[in-house]
Amino acid sequence: MTRFLTCSIVAALAVAAYGCAARHAGSYIERGISFTQYRTYDWAPPDPLPPEDPRFAENAYFQDYVEGAVQRGLAKKGFGEEPATDPDLLIHYHASVTHRMVVDPFDRVRGACYDETCSVRVQEFEAGMLILDVVDARSGKLVWRGWARHGVADILDNPERMATRINEAIAGMLATMPGRSELTSGTAEKGGPK
Repeated sequence: MTRFLTCSIVAALAVAAYGCAARHAGSYIERGISFTQYRTYDWAPPDPLPPEDPRFAENAYFQDYVEGAVQRGLAKKGFGEEPATDPDLLIHYHASVTHRMVVDPFDRVRGACYDETCSVRVQEFEAGMLILDVVDARSGKLVWRGWARHGVADILDNPERMATRINEAIAGMLATMPGRSELTSGTAEKGGPK
């Protein structure tokens, strides 16, 4: 009984560790950029990245959720409530899905074997990557980029869960972007991926 309980706990921890491994987010900000100079934004035309996964590109819910979450997030940062006709910033997002594998050595380290060879398990899943670019409209220079990656199996056919994940991803990304009142000291001076 004790061995069964130990194996159950270890298996639950492995699943939790796998779930955490499936999530990743980060951002980049150009050095020396002061966001106090920007007031308005608009959506940019598509960029030369590979085409979006059709499950996102053809999903009206996905597009609405992303654009709505970005608009709300930028408004909180002090940028125009609505896209502008003569913007200071251009906003673009890109979504893709890639096949990922996670090697889980946790079982062997903890002694939880599921077969006689005690082999390392490989978890396979599809990961969605959402990239949000903010470009200076006058110079065409990328001034900020945020990204988030998460498994997509449980959101593609569930609009409510998709909305929740998108809101979390956009809010998390934009939390690292300076607002209009924030100066270049601190976050902006660090530059580079975080």
